[in-house]
Amino acid sequence: MPSPSPSPLPTSSSPNAVVAALRAAGCVFAEDEAELILDAARTPQDAASMVERRAAGLPLELVVGWAEFRGRRITVEPGVFVPRRRTEFLVEQALAQAPGAAVVVDLCCGSGAVGAALAAGLREVALHAADIDPAAVRCARRNVARLGGQVHTGDLFEALPEELRGRVDILAANVPYVPSDEIGLLPPEARDHEPRVALDGGADGLDVLRRVAAGAPGWLAPGGCLLVETSRRQAPAAADAFTAAGLRTRLAVCEERYAHVVIGVGP
Repeated sequence: MPSPSPSPLPTSSSPNAVVAALRAAGCVFAEDEAELILDAARTPQDAASMVERRAAGLPLELVVGWAEFRGRRITVEPGVFVPRRRTEFLVEQALAQAPGAAVVVDLCCGSGAVGAALAAGLREVALHAADIDPAAVRCARRNVARLGGQVHTGDLFEALPEELRGRVDILAANVPYVPSDEIGLLPPEARDHEPRVALDGGADGLDVLRRVAAGAPGWLAPGGCLLVETSRRQAPAAADAFTAAGLRTRLAVCEERYAHVVIGVGP
């Protein structure tokens, strides 16, 4: 992880110079990061500025302006949650659960990475994404518009068009699930550069998840599914919230990616 202290800037845009500067800043994968920075930089001055921002602790994805997610380049901007590779497991589970989905909602969408990946994995789909953060909505529009998706601003289901009630085949909600008193324990790249609203899930981390589970049945189509990412520790309580909402519930786990997804299917 880069050190917040000043580090030497590259005196040229050669790969070796950029690698050396990143390594001096504490970047573990300096060679890989240098390649991405040099590919994104238009001039040597751009490269130097990007190295400086990376050395100051800005996440690499925000430095280069995109994050890879299921083979797609997802535009990310400062102040927007950076999609995690483990969340690809949620997309995989959704596609397996509802391969013929026609209506997809990406709730708490952030950059819109989940919705974009789902739309790309389905043949024809009406995609809607929503977030309470205007910065996330602006960013998500850049990622889902090319797929014909719509993005809405608002608090969870309040943001969605009423016409979607009872019609959603896949409701994916990558809700914030970090307990409030554990925000300070997150890596600096998340704690210092991502919006708290995208991280803070309340006292036990499940406040938003419970609201989504309680509201989901009214929006799901017959046999539609709700999928939410959570942690191993929180999974039992998260599953209980789904069951209490009347959903047929199961937990999917990918140990390799340390991913835990609660899946609830409506009647």
